[in-house]
Amino acid sequence: MKSPLPWPFLLLLFFAFWTVAVRAKIYERCELVKELEDHEMDGYQSYSLANWVCLAFYGSSFDTETVTHNKDGTSDFGIFQINSGWWCADEDTTSDNLCDISCKELLNSEIEHDITCAKRIVRDPQGMEAWDQWTTHCKHQNLTEWVKGCPH
Repeated sequence: MKSPLPWPFLLLLFFAFWTVAVRAKIYERCELVKELEDHEMDGYQSYSLANWVCLAFYGSSFDTETVTHNKDGTSDFGIFQINSGWWCADEDTTSDNLCDISCKELLNSEIEHDITCAKRIVRDPQGMEAWDQWTTHCKHQNLTEWVKGCPH
């Protein structure tokens, strides 16, 4: 029986789906703990690892390709929901681009850029209060459950 679609087209379709699949990543909690620990986030600017994991959960549900569009016309990108109005540059928003990065670079499975930018953000006087998700859900909370059971 002959395939209704030519094999080169099927091959191209397979690679298109595969490329999309490797671009983004949804982290498991302990996997993210390890990744953040490897990048020296535990205690960075006096914030525990649990604070970063809590932020990533409430910001993006650990999904690296999350984009949230805000009422003010800006968008938040990636696992830490980094804002296009201040921290990264996109085509739709005028940005100070204080992290000197394209917002699209925050949407792939490699989170080194996200971490570098998050470190830049918390060095500002607001610290983690720059993220509403952290202030609402993580600040002044017992966060031990976010790292419990994860080897580190």
